[in-house]
Amino acid sequence: MPLPTLKCKINFSTGASFGAAAELGTFILDTNVLGDAATIIVDVSSRIQAASTKRGRNPLTDVFQTGTASIQIADQNGDFNPQNPASPYYTLLQPLRKIQLSAVDPATNIEYNMFSGYITGYNYTQSRDTGTVSYTTITAVDGFQLLNLATISSVAGAVAGETTGNRVSDILNQIGWPTGMRDVDTGLTTVQADPGTARTALSALQTVATTEYGALYMDASGQVVFQDRNLTAGSVAGTPTVFADDGTGIAYSNLQWVLNDAQIFNEANVTATGLAKQTASDATSIATYFLHSYNATDLLMQTTAEALNYAQAYVASRKDTSIRADSITLDLTTSNYAAGVTAALNLDYFDPVTIKQAQPNATTLQKTFQVFGVAHDIRPGQWKTTFTTLEPIIDSFILNNSSYGVLNTNVLSY
Repeated sequence: MPLPTLKCKINFSTGASFGAAAELGTFILDTNVLGDAATIIVDVSSRIQAASTKRGRNPLTDVFQTGTASIQIADQNGDFNPQNPASPYYTLLQPLRKIQLSAVDPATNIEYNMFSGYITGYNYTQSRDTGTVSYTTITAVDGFQLLNLATISSVAGAVAGETTGNRVSDILNQIGWPTGMRDVDTGLTTVQADPGTARTALSALQTVATTEYGALYMDASGQVVFQDRNLTAGSVAGTPTVFADDGTGIAYSNLQWVLNDAQIFNEANVTATGLAKQTASDATSIATYFLHSYNATDLLMQTTAEALNYAQAYVASRKDTSIRADSITLDLTTSNYAAGVTAALNLDYFDPVTIKQAQPNATTLQKTFQVFGVAHDIRPGQWKTTFTTLEPIIDSFILNNSSYGVLNTNVLSY
């Protein structure tokens, strides 16, 4: 089974958009973004020596992290020498220019986005044959970096009573984030007026996502994605991709099971701006595992009832623990591995996966999770993909039996 075909393009235009800029009169609907000059986009796929990407959510802080990428390029012509006036990229090699990685599945010929981000540096290494070839390692981060660089205070249109999704759009509008680079749910929670304090746009957006009990992240195509709590929980009910070591699912090369208390929270203290702190706890869990407290402050829900619902749902989803598979690695060089290659390129955040492993004495470990992280490590003749997996952010049973408004007393007891 051949490995996927790795592709890499660098877009030397300014601005956040990844679409090719076109001058007026040459615009193609849904393809171009308007600019004052044609964009210079170069394909460096044939020069790649190695590449790695990493995107995912921190399970302890409950937020998605800034995605990163590293791409090593062989340079035999001095094209990436910023002091070479004969280089086709002369004067263009600047930080924060756009870069995209994608891969073509050899079995289906479908191209999948792997990473879209902004160059943070060009790092140069000379080969032993001085003057023959040099290697430029390009480091990049996704759009969270731009959101973290933008400071805001007041947010136009951010009035009390609008939904979390509308507030996300308000914040993105405030910093001029392109409308074509957003995937924003309406949201299920209404929020207070914007507090008007100085903070980064990323911090403001994450506060809104936490208020919703939803998710905010950058996808592999470079879009800001905001998902409400129904989507973050409900996707685990879909048809999972099955990984197994007994031939009943896609084979894997490495798997890490763990049973610990790292993700237990049996007390939640939730405070919305200007409102009294709301606390929920589970006595049985505390007696079993000791006190594990979660604290969220400066949230934006409008009432203490909503804050209490959040606290109750959080405890209900986190008060117990069981064995879980924190990560699973696929080796795409495995023979006859078409299904594994497709899974490595296609699976992304919130996709359900079932993981099965044989254990001694004819026993098994088997559980269904959601994907919360994707990392690729690509070298000559080698491609490994690692998924980090977790149980849902909010238990779908809690949503289905509470509507998040009035929790079923059979689910929780305080």
